[in-house]
Amino acid sequence: SPSLLGIPLILIALTFPALLLPAPDNRWITNRLSTLQLWLVNLITKQLMTPLNMKGHKWALILTSLMIFLLLINLLGLLPYTFTPTTQLSMSLALAFPLWFATLLTGLRNQPSISLAHLLPEGTPTPLIPALILIETTSLLIRPLALGVRLTANLTAGHLLIQLISTATVALFSTMPAISLLTLLILFLLTILEVAVAMIQAYVFVLLLSLYLQENI
Repeated sequence: SPSLLGIPLILIALTFPALLLPAPDNRWITNRLSTLQLWLVNLITKQLMTPLNMKGHKWALILTSLMIFLLLINLLGLLPYTFTPTTQLSMSLALAFPLWFATLLTGLRNQPSISLAHLLPEGTPTPLIPALILIETTSLLIRPLALGVRLTANLTAGHLLIQLISTATVALFSTMPAISLLTLLILFLLTILEVAVAMIQAYVFVLLLSLYLQENI
């Protein structure tokens, strides 16, 4: 049900991740959970910022925040009776397009000639120049679409597989218990795989954005 006692449940769902964050305190590290979170944030930031130069380090906050946000919603979406917003293209493209466009504008503002030079590889034969410019421009413009579709398609495919196998497990339980147990084992292994996919897709999404940024600074 979308509401309980007149309270929209989406509000509770949105505030739930906030419970995972440590309460404010006068000490830097208060307990094991905050130590683990600090280590994770540090690891993610270091991984994303290592290939970038100092100019790119300004993006550390937004990229790390995006990574943690995607990790949270992808993993929370694997819980029963929940919904994963990133299985909707509107959500994925709303994250992909503005950030990709920001990296592109950064390049065009700071180093316009180098950014435009990416559209034509060095040493191209003269007759191929118009065709190559068109191909490179198309590949540049298709990047945000590929980013969004990759995230949505991978998560949707996993969720559909879990749905199909769990339905088969329940349907076969009364008639063929042995095969039902086998499908249950497959379902368990697939769920572990989906946890890995949820984390990998969040990482790949942000890593590709950082690589686009690296090209433009």
